[in-house]
Amino acid sequence: MMRKTSLILLGAAAGVAATLLVVQPRTIYITTAKAAVADTYRQLNLFGDVFERVRADYVEKPDDSKLVETAINGMLAGLDPHSSYMDPKSFRDMQVQTRGEFGGLGIEVTMEDGLIKVVAPIDDTPAAKAGVMANDIITQLDGEQVQGLTLNQAVEKMRGLVNTKIKLTITRKGAEKPIELSITRDVIRVRAVRSRIEGEDIGYIRLSQFNEQTTDGLKKAISDITAKISDDKLKGYILDMRNNPGGLLDQAISVSDAFLQKGEIVSTRGRNAEETQRFNARPGDLTKNKPIIVLINGGSASASEIVAGALQDHKRTTVIGTRSFGKGSVQTIIPLGSGSGALRLTTARYYTPSGRSIQAKGITPDIEVLQDVPDELKSKTDTKGEASLRGHLKGDTGKEETGSQSYIPPEQKDDKALNLAMDLLRGTQQNAAFPPSAKVAVPN
Repeated sequence: MMRKTSLILLGAAAGVAATLLVVQPRTIYITTAKAAVADTYRQLNLFGDVFERVRADYVEKPDDSKLVETAINGMLAGLDPHSSYMDPKSFRDMQVQTRGEFGGLGIEVTMEDGLIKVVAPIDDTPAAKAGVMANDIITQLDGEQVQGLTLNQAVEKMRGLVNTKIKLTITRKGAEKPIELSITRDVIRVRAVRSRIEGEDIGYIRLSQFNEQTTDGLKKAISDITAKISDDKLKGYILDMRNNPGGLLDQAISVSDAFLQKGEIVSTRGRNAEETQRFNARPGDLTKNKPIIVLINGGSASASEIVAGALQDHKRTTVIGTRSFGKGSVQTIIPLGSGSGALRLTTARYYTPSGRSIQAKGITPDIEVLQDVPDELKSKTDTKGEASLRGHLKGDTGKEETGSQSYIPPEQKDDKALNLAMDLLRGTQQNAAFPPSAKVAVPN
Protein backbone atom coordinates (compact mmCIF):
# COMPACT_ATOMS: atom_id res chain seq x y z
CA MET A 1 0.00 0.00 0.00
CA MET A 2 1.31 3.45 -0.86
CA ARG A 3 1.84 5.75 2.09
CA LYS A 4 0.15 9.14 1.89
CA THR A 5 1.34 12.34 3.49
CA SER A 6 -1.07 15.27 3.65
CA LEU A 7 0.18 18.72 2.79
CA ILE A 8 -1.44 22.08 2.56
CA LEU A 9 -0.10 23.81 -0.47
CA LEU A 10 -1.76 25.60 -2.61
CA GLY A 11 -14.15 17.42 -6.28
CA ALA A 12 -14.50 15.94 -9.26
CA ALA A 13 -17.50 16.71 -11.45
CA ALA A 14 -20.46 14.40 -11.11
CA GLY A 15 -20.90 11.91 -13.95
CA VAL A 16 -23.58 12.61 -16.54
CA ALA A 17 -25.10 9.21 -15.74
CA ALA A 18 -26.22 10.39 -12.33
CA THR A 19 -28.17 13.22 -13.96
CA LEU A 20 -29.80 10.88 -16.46
CA LEU A 21 -30.93 8.60 -13.65
CA VAL A 22 -33.39 11.26 -12.53
CA VAL A 23 -35.27 11.33 -15.81
CA GLN A 24 -34.52 7.99 -17.44
CA PRO A 25 -35.08 4.33 -16.54
CA ARG A 26 -32.32 2.50 -14.71
CA THR A 27 -31.37 0.51 -17.79
CA ILE A 28 -30.44 3.71 -19.62
CA TYR A 29 -28.28 4.80 -16.67
CA ILE A 30 -26.34 1.54 -16.85
CA THR A 31 -25.97 1.83 -20.62
CA THR A 32 -24.73 5.39 -20.28
CA ALA A 33 -22.22 4.37 -17.62
CA LYS A 34 -20.88 1.59 -19.86
CA ALA A 35 -20.66 4.01 -22.75
CA ALA A 36 -18.69 6.43 -20.61
CA VAL A 37 -16.19 3.70 -19.72
CA ALA A 38 -15.89 2.70 -23.38
CA ASP A 39 -15.29 6.34 -24.32
CA THR A 40 -12.53 6.58 -21.72
CA TYR A 41 -10.78 3.58 -23.23
CA ARG A 42 -11.09 5.13 -26.68
CA GLN A 43 -9.40 8.27 -25.37
CA LEU A 44 -6.60 6.20 -23.85
CA ASN A 45 -6.16 4.47 -27.19
CA LEU A 46 -5.95 7.90 -28.80
CA PHE A 47 -3.18 8.85 -26.39
CA GLY A 48 -1.32 5.66 -27.27
CA ASP A 49 -1.68 6.39 -30.99
CA VAL A 50 -0.32 9.92 -30.57
CA PHE A 51 2.53 8.69 -28.37
CA GLU A 52 3.61 6.11 -30.94
CA ARG A 53 3.30 8.59 -33.80
CA VAL A 54 5.56 11.06 -31.99
CA ARG A 55 8.10 8.35 -31.20
CA ALA A 56 8.15 7.18 -34.82
CA ASP A 57 7.94 10.40 -36.82
CA TYR A 58 9.15 13.38 -34.76
CA VAL A 59 12.03 15.20 -36.46
CA GLU A 60 14.43 14.14 -33.71
CA LYS A 61 14.33 10.97 -31.62
CA PRO A 62 12.43 11.93 -28.44
CA ASP A 63 13.14 10.70 -24.94
CA ASP A 64 10.30 8.33 -24.03
CA SER A 65 10.45 9.10 -20.33
CA LYS A 66 10.27 12.84 -20.99
CA LEU A 67 7.30 12.35 -23.27
CA VAL A 68 5.41 10.45 -20.57
CA GLU A 69 6.39 12.92 -17.83
CA THR A 70 5.28 15.87 -19.96
CA ALA A 71 1.97 14.17 -20.70
CA ILE A 72 1.41 13.53 -16.99
CA ASN A 73 2.23 17.14 -16.13
CA GLY A 74 -0.16 18.36 -18.80
CA MET A 75 -2.96 16.19 -17.41
CA LEU A 76 -2.42 17.41 -13.86
CA ALA A 77 -1.99 21.05 -14.85
CA GLY A 78 -5.45 20.86 -16.41
CA LEU A 79 -6.98 20.03 -13.01
CA ASP A 80 -5.92 22.96 -10.81
CA PRO A 81 -2.81 25.06 -10.08
CA HIS A 82 -1.69 22.89 -7.16
CA SER A 83 -1.74 19.36 -8.62
CA SER A 84 1.49 18.21 -10.24
CA TYR A 85 3.88 15.34 -10.83
CA MET A 86 7.18 15.32 -8.94
CA ASP A 87 10.06 13.43 -10.47
CA PRO A 88 12.25 11.45 -8.02
CA LYS A 89 14.61 14.37 -7.34
CA SER A 90 11.77 16.87 -6.86
CA PHE A 91 10.12 14.42 -4.48
CA ARG A 92 13.31 14.11 -2.45
CA ASP A 93 13.69 17.88 -2.42
CA MET A 94 10.12 18.29 -1.19
CA GLN A 95 10.77 15.86 1.66
CA VAL A 96 13.88 17.80 2.63
CA GLN A 97 12.01 21.10 2.48
CA THR A 98 9.21 19.93 4.75
CA ARG A 99 11.86 18.92 7.26
CA GLY A 100 12.90 22.56 7.35
CA GLU A 101 16.28 22.45 5.60
CA PHE A 102 17.09 22.50 1.88
CA GLY A 103 19.48 23.97 -0.64
CA GLY A 104 18.54 26.89 -2.84
CA LEU A 105 17.60 30.57 -2.86
CA GLY A 106 14.76 30.72 -0.34
CA ILE A 107 11.67 31.81 -2.27
CA GLU A 108 8.14 30.44 -2.41
CA VAL A 109 6.95 30.48 -6.03
CA THR A 110 3.93 29.59 -8.12
CA MET A 111 3.23 29.40 -11.85
CA GLU A 112 1.14 32.15 -13.43
CA ASP A 113 0.57 32.54 -17.17
CA GLY A 114 3.59 30.38 -17.90
CA LEU A 115 5.91 32.48 -15.76
CA ILE A 116 7.23 32.04 -12.24
CA LYS A 117 5.61 34.36 -9.70
CA VAL A 118 7.10 34.94 -6.27
CA VAL A 119 4.58 34.28 -3.49
CA ALA A 120 7.02 35.42 -0.82
CA PRO A 121 10.73 35.32 -0.06
CA ILE A 122 11.57 33.28 3.04
CA ASP A 123 12.96 35.30 5.92
CA ASP A 124 16.77 35.58 6.18
CA THR A 125 17.58 33.70 2.96
CA PRO A 126 19.72 34.73 -0.05
CA ALA A 127 16.60 35.72 -2.02
CA ALA A 128 15.26 37.94 0.77
CA LYS A 129 18.66 39.58 1.28
CA ALA A 130 19.03 40.19 -2.48
CA GLY A 131 15.75 42.11 -2.56
CA VAL A 132 13.36 39.61 -4.15
CA MET A 133 9.78 40.70 -3.36
CA ALA A 134 6.35 39.11 -3.28
CA ASN A 135 4.59 39.37 -6.69
CA ASP A 136 7.87 39.60 -8.62
CA ILE A 137 7.72 37.73 -11.93
CA ILE A 138 10.83 35.70 -12.76
CA THR A 139 11.23 35.72 -16.56
CA GLN A 140 14.76 34.35 -16.96
CA LEU A 141 17.15 32.08 -15.06
CA ASP A 142 20.79 32.55 -16.05
CA GLY A 143 19.60 34.13 -19.28
CA GLU A 144 17.27 31.25 -20.18
CA GLN A 145 13.59 32.06 -20.65
CA VAL A 146 11.28 30.58 -18.02
CA GLN A 147 8.38 30.53 -20.48
CA GLY A 148 7.76 26.92 -21.45
CA LEU A 149 9.22 25.37 -18.30
CA THR A 150 7.04 23.63 -15.74
CA LEU A 151 7.07 24.91 -12.18
CA ASN A 152 9.13 21.92 -11.06
CA GLN A 153 11.65 22.48 -13.85
CA ALA A 154 12.07 26.13 -12.90
CA VAL A 155 12.49 25.28 -9.21
CA GLU A 156 15.06 22.65 -10.16
CA LYS A 157 17.10 25.27 -12.01
CA MET A 158 17.02 27.61 -9.02
CA ARG A 159 18.36 24.90 -6.74
CA GLY A 160 21.96 23.76 -6.91
CA LEU A 161 25.25 23.44 -5.11
CA VAL A 162 25.92 25.73 -2.17
CA ASN A 163 28.07 28.79 -3.03
CA THR A 164 27.18 28.69 -6.73
CA LYS A 165 25.50 31.71 -8.29
CA ILE A 166 22.40 32.15 -10.41
CA LYS A 167 21.17 35.27 -12.19
CA LEU A 168 17.45 36.05 -11.96
CA THR A 169 15.78 38.42 -14.39
CA ILE A 170 12.69 39.88 -12.77
CA THR A 171 9.86 42.10 -13.93
CA ARG A 172 8.27 44.13 -11.19
CA LYS A 173 5.12 46.14 -11.52
CA GLY A 174 6.05 49.81 -11.50
CA ALA A 175 9.65 49.19 -12.56
CA GLU A 176 10.59 50.71 -15.91
CA LYS A 177 12.86 47.85 -16.97
CA PRO A 178 13.65 44.27 -15.90
CA ILE A 179 15.68 43.84 -12.71
CA GLU A 180 18.69 41.52 -12.71
CA LEU A 181 19.79 39.94 -9.42
CA SER A 182 22.80 37.68 -8.94
CA ILE A 183 22.14 35.42 -5.96
CA THR A 184 24.50 32.92 -4.34
CA ARG A 185 22.83 29.65 -3.38
CA ASP A 186 23.07 28.57 0.23
CA VAL A 187 21.78 25.89 2.57
CA ILE A 188 18.35 27.16 3.49
CA ARG A 189 17.68 26.43 7.13
CA VAL A 190 14.24 27.79 7.63
CA ARG A 191 13.49 29.08 11.08
CA ALA A 192 9.78 28.59 10.92
CA VAL A 193 9.25 30.38 14.27
CA ARG A 194 10.84 33.52 15.70
CA SER A 195 9.85 35.30 18.87
CA ARG A 196 10.66 38.38 20.92
CA ILE A 197 9.38 40.44 23.81
CA GLU A 198 7.57 43.69 23.00
CA GLY A 199 7.80 46.33 25.71
CA GLU A 200 8.27 43.82 28.54
CA ASP A 201 4.59 42.83 28.53
CA ILE A 202 3.68 41.26 25.13
CA GLY A 203 4.93 38.07 23.50
CA TYR A 204 5.42 38.40 19.73
CA ILE A 205 5.62 35.16 17.72
CA ARG A 206 6.32 35.13 13.99
CA LEU A 207 5.38 31.99 12.01
CA SER A 208 6.97 32.11 8.56
CA GLN A 209 5.85 28.66 7.35
CA PHE A 210 4.57 25.27 8.51
CA ASN A 211 7.27 22.60 8.32
CA GLU A 212 8.03 19.71 10.67
CA GLN A 213 9.72 22.08 13.12
CA THR A 214 6.88 24.61 13.47
CA THR A 215 4.96 23.25 16.46
CA ASP A 216 8.13 22.53 18.45
CA GLY A 217 9.33 26.03 17.59
CA LEU A 218 6.05 27.51 18.79
CA LYS A 219 6.22 25.63 22.08
CA LYS A 220 9.78 26.85 22.62
CA ALA A 221 8.78 30.43 21.79
CA ILE A 222 5.95 30.38 24.34
CA SER A 223 8.27 28.85 26.92
CA ASP A 224 10.93 31.51 26.28
CA ILE A 225 8.38 34.31 26.58
CA THR A 226 6.86 33.04 29.82
CA ALA A 227 10.35 32.61 31.26
CA LYS A 228 11.03 36.31 30.68
CA ILE A 229 7.63 37.81 31.53
CA SER A 230 5.78 36.99 34.71
CA ASP A 231 2.18 35.87 34.34
CA ASP A 232 0.80 38.98 36.03
CA LYS A 233 2.66 41.28 33.58
CA LEU A 234 2.03 39.34 30.37
CA LYS A 235 -0.75 41.13 28.45
CA GLY A 236 -1.02 38.50 25.73
CA TYR A 237 0.45 37.22 22.47
CA ILE A 238 0.65 38.42 18.88
CA LEU A 239 0.79 35.58 16.34
CA ASP A 240 2.12 37.05 13.09
CA MET A 241 1.37 34.87 10.05
CA ARG A 242 1.57 37.57 7.40
CA ASN A 243 3.05 36.32 4.11
CA ASN A 244 3.13 32.79 5.53
CA PRO A 245 2.55 30.57 2.44
CA GLY A 246 1.51 27.46 4.43
CA GLY A 247 2.93 23.95 4.57
CA LEU A 248 1.98 20.78 6.44
CA LEU A 249 -1.61 20.12 7.45
CA ASP A 250 -0.68 18.29 10.65
CA GLN A 251 1.38 21.29 11.77
CA ALA A 252 -1.53 23.66 11.17
CA ILE A 253 -3.67 21.40 13.35
CA SER A 254 -1.11 21.13 16.17
CA VAL A 255 -0.42 24.89 16.13
CA SER A 256 -4.15 25.58 16.43
CA ASP A 257 -4.42 22.97 19.18
CA ALA A 258 -1.77 24.85 21.18
CA PHE A 259 -4.26 27.69 21.74
CA LEU A 260 -7.53 25.74 22.08
CA GLN A 261 -8.97 23.64 24.90
CA LYS A 262 -11.57 21.75 22.88
CA GLY A 263 -13.68 21.73 19.74
CA GLU A 264 -13.11 21.17 16.05
CA ILE A 265 -10.05 22.70 14.43
CA VAL A 266 -10.67 21.87 10.78
CA SER A 267 -12.47 19.34 8.61
CA THR A 268 -11.39 18.05 5.21
CA ARG A 269 -13.97 16.86 2.70
CA GLY A 270 -13.16 14.93 -0.46
CA ARG A 271 -15.35 13.83 -3.33
CA ASN A 272 -17.04 11.10 -1.28
CA ALA A 273 -18.80 11.72 2.02
CA GLU A 274 -17.00 8.82 3.72
CA GLU A 275 -13.67 10.59 3.11
CA THR A 276 -14.59 13.45 5.45
CA GLN A 277 -12.15 13.89 8.34
CA ARG A 278 -12.55 16.08 11.40
CA PHE A 279 -9.69 17.14 13.63
CA ASN A 280 -10.39 18.24 17.19
CA ALA A 281 -8.41 20.07 19.85
CA ARG A 282 -7.17 18.32 22.97
CA PRO A 283 -7.33 19.89 26.45
CA GLY A 284 -4.49 22.24 27.27
CA ASP A 285 -3.94 25.85 26.16
CA LEU A 286 -0.19 26.56 26.21
CA THR A 287 -0.84 30.27 26.71
CA LYS A 288 -3.11 29.67 29.74
CA ASN A 289 -5.95 31.51 28.00
CA LYS A 290 -4.00 34.74 27.58
CA PRO A 291 -5.40 37.07 24.88
CA ILE A 292 -4.16 36.38 21.35
CA ILE A 293 -4.19 38.61 18.30
CA VAL A 294 -3.48 37.07 14.88
CA LEU A 295 -2.00 39.12 12.03
CA ILE A 296 -2.70 38.07 8.42
CA ASN A 297 -2.53 39.63 4.97
CA GLY A 298 -2.85 38.77 1.28
CA GLY A 299 0.22 36.53 1.45
CA SER A 300 -1.16 34.34 4.27
CA ALA A 301 -2.21 31.06 2.69
CA SER A 302 -3.21 27.46 3.37
CA ALA A 303 -1.99 26.31 6.78
CA SER A 304 -1.90 29.87 8.11
CA GLU A 305 -5.52 30.28 7.00
CA ILE A 306 -6.47 27.08 8.84
CA VAL A 307 -4.98 28.44 12.08
CA ALA A 308 -6.52 31.89 11.67
CA GLY A 309 -9.91 30.41 10.76
CA ALA A 310 -9.96 27.97 13.68
CA LEU A 311 -9.01 30.56 16.28
CA GLN A 312 -11.37 33.11 14.76
CA ASP A 313 -14.35 30.73 14.69
CA HIS A 314 -13.77 29.73 18.31
CA LYS A 315 -13.54 33.42 19.30
CA ARG A 316 -10.11 32.67 20.68
CA THR A 317 -8.51 35.52 18.77
CA THR A 318 -9.11 38.81 17.04
CA VAL A 319 -7.74 38.72 13.50
CA ILE A 320 -6.16 41.95 12.25
CA GLY A 321 -4.83 42.89 8.82
CA THR A 322 -6.11 42.26 5.30
CA ARG A 323 -7.99 39.37 3.69
CA SER A 324 -5.87 36.22 3.27
CA PHE A 325 -4.92 34.43 0.04
CA GLY A 326 -7.86 32.02 -0.12
CA LYS A 327 -6.30 28.59 -0.71
CA GLY A 328 -8.81 26.20 0.78
CA SER A 329 -7.66 22.91 -0.72
CA VAL A 330 -5.59 19.98 0.54
CA GLN A 331 -2.92 18.25 -1.54
CA THR A 332 -1.96 14.65 -0.82
CA ILE A 333 1.53 13.47 -1.73
CA ILE A 334 1.26 9.95 -3.18
CA PRO A 335 4.58 8.11 -3.72
CA LEU A 336 4.53 6.21 -7.01
CA GLY A 337 7.01 3.48 -6.13
CA SER A 338 10.77 3.25 -5.98
CA GLY A 339 12.41 5.68 -8.39
CA SER A 340 9.13 6.91 -9.86
CA GLY A 341 8.62 10.14 -7.95
CA ALA A 342 5.28 11.15 -6.51
CA LEU A 343 1.93 12.62 -7.36
CA ARG A 344 0.82 15.82 -5.68
CA LEU A 345 -2.95 15.70 -6.05
CA THR A 346 -5.68 17.94 -4.74
CA THR A 347 -7.87 15.51 -2.80
CA ALA A 348 -10.08 17.63 -0.57
CA ARG A 349 -11.30 21.04 0.45
CA TYR A 350 -10.94 22.11 4.05
CA TYR A 351 -13.50 23.88 6.19
CA THR A 352 -13.16 25.97 9.33
CA PRO A 353 -14.98 24.88 12.52
CA SER A 354 -18.11 26.85 11.59
CA GLY A 355 -18.29 24.98 8.29
CA ARG A 356 -17.07 27.75 5.97
CA SER A 357 -14.83 27.12 3.02
CA ILE A 358 -12.31 29.86 2.34
CA GLN A 359 -11.46 28.56 -1.16
CA ALA A 360 -11.03 31.56 -3.50
CA LYS A 361 -12.34 33.85 -0.75
CA GLY A 362 -9.88 33.86 2.12
CA ILE A 363 -10.17 34.77 5.79
CA THR A 364 -11.70 38.18 6.38
CA PRO A 365 -10.03 39.94 9.33
CA ASP A 366 -12.11 41.13 12.27
CA ILE A 367 -10.32 44.47 11.99
CA GLU A 368 -9.04 45.51 8.58
CA VAL A 369 -5.82 47.52 8.67
CA LEU A 370 -4.27 48.87 5.47
CA GLN A 371 -0.63 49.84 5.65
CA ASP A 372 0.73 53.14 4.37
CA VAL A 373 2.67 52.09 1.29
CA PRO A 374 5.56 54.15 -0.15
CA ASP A 375 4.70 55.69 -3.52
CA GLU A 376 7.30 53.62 -5.36
CA LEU A 377 5.73 50.39 -4.06
CA LYS A 378 2.03 51.19 -4.43
CA SER A 379 1.73 49.37 -7.75
CA LYS A 380 2.98 46.05 -6.38
CA THR A 381 1.72 45.58 -2.83
CA ASP A 382 -1.43 43.59 -3.57
CA THR A 383 -1.50 39.79 -3.85
CA LYS A 384 -4.09 38.61 -6.37
CA GLY A 385 -5.04 35.55 -4.35
CA GLU A 386 -6.25 32.07 -5.21
CA ALA A 387 -9.22 33.36 -7.21
CA SER A 388 -6.85 34.89 -9.78
CA LEU A 389 -5.01 31.61 -10.51
CA ARG A 390 -5.98 30.06 -13.81
CA GLY A 391 -7.89 26.81 -13.32
CA HIS A 392 -8.43 27.26 -9.59
CA LEU A 393 -11.11 25.28 -7.78
CA LYS A 394 -14.27 27.32 -7.50
CA GLY A 395 -15.55 28.28 -4.08
CA ASP A 396 -18.52 26.36 -2.73
CA THR A 397 -20.66 29.40 -2.05
CA GLY A 398 -20.52 33.15 -2.12
CA LYS A 399 -18.56 35.63 -4.18
CA GLU A 400 -14.92 34.96 -4.95
CA GLU A 401 -12.40 37.55 -3.77
CA THR A 402 -9.29 38.48 -5.70
CA GLY A 403 -6.64 39.14 -3.09
CA SER A 404 -5.52 42.00 -0.92
CA GLN A 405 -2.58 44.02 0.35
CA SER A 406 0.51 42.03 1.36
CA TYR A 407 2.94 44.83 2.25
CA ILE A 408 4.67 44.77 5.65
CA PRO A 409 6.60 47.95 6.53
CA PRO A 410 10.27 47.24 7.24
CA GLU A 411 10.24 49.59 10.25
CA GLN A 412 8.12 48.53 13.21
CA LYS A 413 7.08 52.11 13.94
CA ASP A 414 5.33 52.16 10.54
CA ASP A 415 3.58 48.78 10.97
CA LYS A 416 0.01 49.87 11.63
CA ALA A 417 -1.36 46.34 12.13
CA LEU A 418 1.31 45.34 14.65
CA ASN A 419 1.05 48.61 16.55
CA LEU A 420 -2.74 48.35 16.74
CA ALA A 421 -2.42 44.80 18.10
CA MET A 422 -0.08 46.00 20.85
CA ASP A 423 -2.35 48.95 21.70
CA LEU A 424 -5.39 46.66 21.98
CA LEU A 425 -3.56 44.21 24.26
CA ARG A 426 -2.40 47.08 26.49
CA GLY A 427 -5.81 48.75 26.49
CA THR A 428 -4.59 52.06 25.05
CA GLN A 429 -7.01 51.58 22.14
CA GLN A 430 -10.45 49.98 22.10
CA ASN A 431 -12.32 48.14 19.38
CA ALA A 432 -15.59 46.21 19.47
CA ALA A 433 -13.83 43.19 17.93
CA PHE A 434 -11.41 42.89 20.87
CA PRO A 435 -11.72 40.93 22.98
CA PRO A 436 -13.83 38.62 20.80
CA SER A 437 -17.33 37.93 22.06
CA ALA A 438 -17.74 34.41 23.40
CA LYS A 439 -21.53 34.72 22.95
CA VAL A 440 -21.26 33.79 19.29
CA ALA A 441 -18.47 31.26 19.57
CA VAL A 442 -18.59 27.99 17.67
CA PRO A 443 -20.43 25.27 19.66
CA ASN A 444 -18.09 22.64 21.15
